[in-house]
Amino acid sequence: MTRDFQQPFSLPDGATEVLLVRHGSAPRLAGAPLIDGSSDPDLSELGRRQADAVARRLDDQRLDGLFVTPLRRTHQTAAPLAAALGMTPAMVPELREVRLGDWEGQLQERVVANDELIAKLFRTGRWDVIPGAESMDAFAERVQAGLALLADSGTDSRRVLAVVHGGVIAEACRQVTQSHPFAFLRAENCSITRLMRTLNGRWELNCFNDTAHLDGVIASDPPAGARLAAR
Repeated sequence: MTRDFQQPFSLPDGATEVLLVRHGSAPRLAGAPLIDGSSDPDLSELGRRQADAVARRLDDQRLDGLFVTPLRRTHQTAAPLAAALGMTPAMVPELREVRLGDWEGQLQERVVANDELIAKLFRTGRWDVIPGAESMDAFAERVQAGLALLADSGTDSRRVLAVVHGGVIAEACRQVTQSHPFAFLRAENCSITRLMRTLNGRWELNCFNDTAHLDGVIASDPPAGARLAAR
């Protein structure tokens, strides 16, 4: 069917829409215990309010799959929506956050302090300039594999949602748009990004960082760099 671009968007036949929700606020502290090399904090009170707002935004949509990563902040963010829809989230380990090696749990402090590697990090768009961090090739490969798992999780035209991480959203959008690696790094907590894989396998970015549902969620002003910290 030929799309009428003057009409509201509807999912084309055979396409899959993949909604990526960044988890709610979950401040990470340097020196906190790591789970398989990754910080694994609980949501803050703000993060729980953000998760409730996502559920209110999406509880009237039909989802053919609901997914989380192994880290608890994604489970806690998905919980209100899962309860509203009567769904049990499935885990996609491939979409866990990039591992930051020696900087795990310290990114906020490094950004605020303007660490000497920060300029190189943002100039190159490579997490692996950080000592001990996951290689960019490995990270890209598993994000690509995770997206394919989401898109292949059903048949016919469908919509699936995964609660993931800021670095994962940035990498997914980079792969779809062929942008600079960090061009989409500013996804806010509990924002919604919409990707679509068409019937012929082409990926499209339809929406990035939708936060309309968060307008009534009150938060104090974060310190500089805080949006990067709780990835």
